[in-house]
Amino acid sequence: MVSWKGIYFILFLFAGSFFGSIFMLGPILPLMFINLSWYRWISSRLVATWLTLPVALLETMFGVRVVITGDAFVPGERSVIIMNHRTRVDWMFLWNCLMRYSYLRVEKICLKSSLKSVPGFGWAMQVAAFIFIHRKWKDDKSHFEDMIDYFCAIHEPLQLLIFPEGTDLTENNKARSNDFAEKNGLQKYEYVLHPRTTGFTFVVDRLREGKNLDAVHDITVAYPYNIPQTEKHLLLGDFPKEIHFHVQRYPADSLPTSKEDLQLWCHRRWEEKEERLRSFYQGEKNFHFTGQSTVPPCKSELRVLVVKLLSIVYWALFCSAMCLLIYLYSPVRWYFIISIVFFVLQERIFGGLEI
Repeated sequence: MVSWKGIYFILFLFAGSFFGSIFMLGPILPLMFINLSWYRWISSRLVATWLTLPVALLETMFGVRVVITGDAFVPGERSVIIMNHRTRVDWMFLWNCLMRYSYLRVEKICLKSSLKSVPGFGWAMQVAAFIFIHRKWKDDKSHFEDMIDYFCAIHEPLQLLIFPEGTDLTENNKARSNDFAEKNGLQKYEYVLHPRTTGFTFVVDRLREGKNLDAVHDITVAYPYNIPQTEKHLLLGDFPKEIHFHVQRYPADSLPTSKEDLQLWCHRRWEEKEERLRSFYQGEKNFHFTGQSTVPPCKSELRVLVVKLLSIVYWALFCSAMCLLIYLYSPVRWYFIISIVFFVLQERIFGGLEI
């Protein structure tokens, strides 16, 4: 059954992204034609204020516990983040980690292109310059080139999250991955899918050429108890009790230089993930067996708690105030309607605000 917690979580996030896109991001859009640096600086921080909301709700209201082990992040450094795709919402759960160890404003995500059209969420992701892909390299290569070159040109710190597996771990996807492994004489995996390395190697090489890469963060995510596979599970109130992240940091100058060796390097990371996750789920369901302890965050838990509480209060008041303004004032209603029409039409005509 649908739970009140799930409904509250989804509706609160949607309302925040919807009204935030229109009333916070909408007014700054003309800046992209006046001063692109100001536009990116302001928009990144405005979007980051919303990214704190799911973190606040998950931890403060629904009791989700986050455990991070392994290597520390260097806050704000330029990196590519690669992670196994256990569920369809791993990318959102990662914000719980980055809020403590880095800056949410520098994170960008490679997401499937269909998410771009989601009202609110998709509009904000366009403004934030997330990279939307079709999962077909011939269609995605030129877009990757444009987006990576853009970030290198404006010297914007970037932490780009990529899921080399391309999709989440389900029985059907695992069967297809194992068929691929059998045809190519590769090991069959139980806890991960075989990675697709073309996009990963291209992004790393392009960022290195643009002198915009400090490290690759290889993150393994695991859920010791319940695993919310899709957004539907969140709507049903099936929030994870615990989320474990194991981080390994590889400096850019330690990575292989050739494309073939970089592809092999990525495959080896996934072999390690398979063994690491096997030990996790068949053992005590933590990553302490790696010999690396919990990483001390760069921000105190008191600071994180204050940010979470402020986020809930701010977005509750903001959404309520915007609803009241729309109800009371006709100019606000006209602006509201025009903004919705603009967000829809610009995507259909130009392909999205990130374009």
